[in-house]
Amino acid sequence: MEDQNAQQYETPQATPEVRPTPNPLLVPIAIIIAGALIGGSVLYSNSSRRPAPQLGAANTGKAVDNAELLKQAQNDSRSLGNPDAPVTIVEFADFQCPFCGKFFRESGTKIIDQYVKTGKVRFVYRDFAFLGPESTMTAEASRCAQDQQAFWQYHDYVFSHQQGENQGAFSKENLKGFAAILKLDTQKFNACLDTGTHRDEVQKDLELGRSLGVDGTPSTFVNDKFFNGALPFEEFKKAIEAELAK
Repeated sequence: MEDQNAQQYETPQATPEVRPTPNPLLVPIAIIIAGALIGGSVLYSNSSRRPAPQLGAANTGKAVDNAELLKQAQNDSRSLGNPDAPVTIVEFADFQCPFCGKFFRESGTKIIDQYVKTGKVRFVYRDFAFLGPESTMTAEASRCAQDQQAFWQYHDYVFSHQQGENQGAFSKENLKGFAAILKLDTQKFNACLDTGTHRDEVQKDLELGRSLGVDGTPSTFVNDKFFNGALPFEEFKKAIEAELAK
């Protein structure tokens, strides 16, 4: 039996662009984006958080020894595919992260076409909204879309409309516009976003990622194996096939 969201998944058709509006908000001081973009991912540092095991590029492909947290990460309704699939992929991502967009357009779509749609892989999305206010707001908006069984349509549309970080592309006005373009119930969507219905859930995802040692986006787990960055599809294919062979 397939996940409900998987049954409703389809890539949105091209639609008129919603223009970004200026937004002077900057990334909070507690979050410092590394000057170098290493290994196809965006990194963060947050001196106020409790230290967690750092995964990073050096640990790509290695097993993560925290079965309880991994199980928690895998248990989310924002998923595609057969819940009984032998392989579960969990992606921690930020909607503003350019490398998350790259992963979605390249490796992610191939994983879905070749493995999710064939019942071999279940794909789970988790928020790691750390790039500033528009990241948090977009993560909340995606959950408001999920309330109307449209998370994946909204997910795809947002990643197809990245235009820099905290420059207004994902302002509240535009996020509401996306919902209208996707023909959601805008009254319900707008009320959900305006009242911060899912704010706590977005924060809990961020903390879950930190507890697992996530230090940048995209960070991906193939069963218990960690992968850092927007790696080529061939790398994920190799990992998936290795898990299927067990």
